[in-house]
Amino acid sequence: MTPVDLDSLDLSALLCSRVCHDVISPVGAIVNGLEVLEDESDTSMREFALELIGKSAKQASARLQFARIAFGAAGSAGASIDLADAEKVSRGMFGDEKTQLAWSAPQALYPKNKVKLLLNLVMIATTTIPRGGRIDVVVSGDGEAPSIVITSKGSHARIPAHVEDLIAGTPENGAVDAHSILPFYAGLVARAAAMNVRFGIEGDEVTIRAEPVAATVAPAAAPAGRPLEDTRPSDSEPPETSLA
Repeated sequence: MTPVDLDSLDLSALLCSRVCHDVISPVGAIVNGLEVLEDESDTSMREFALELIGKSAKQASARLQFARIAFGAAGSAGASIDLADAEKVSRGMFGDEKTQLAWSAPQALYPKNKVKLLLNLVMIATTTIPRGGRIDVVVSGDGEAPSIVITSKGSHARIPAHVEDLIAGTPENGAVDAHSILPFYAGLVARAAAMNVRFGIEGDEVTIRAEPVAATVAPAAAPAGRPLEDTRPSDSEPPETSLA
């Protein structure tokens, strides 16, 4: 199947829709809480409203901080992002009563696109356990040739329909919408980072693996002294469908 070449304007519009979708709920809850404070004099209702506002504000902030790295140009002054920052925004985004997040990774700077891929795969992992559960993130190896293994375990675990085709850039119907933009974008980032992504499932456990593309490229494909990722689209050298 021919890969979909998504126009850069469509890509940015769909990613904006995704971010707005994630943020609009907590922002709406903040507005509702403020309305209660304006209209209610009952002490218990006002306390409830303040609690709602505080919780929703933290949630909105966590989602924006996550999106800033996963989709945006966070740290664009350099070519690397600290994995500690990736862990922090992931815990803020997904660490709750429904889903437990375990994280094992070096305290080090990794190439930006590889960190963005990691965060997008963590988000995809949450969709594999719709009823919640546990997500284990393990990153090993150095920044140029990392191995990422994300294991999600929970009731009714499954690999979301068409997610593998979307990551490969070949959606079944040949189109990408706001619902499917996340795995499609993850595929763009994976190719920019020279990483292969594979899925596996056994019982109630789904495994997502991302590893460097096998060294099957002819030596002439990569200039001497430069890693494979440098010959592919990166943050400083955007492709036609650029990645921030």
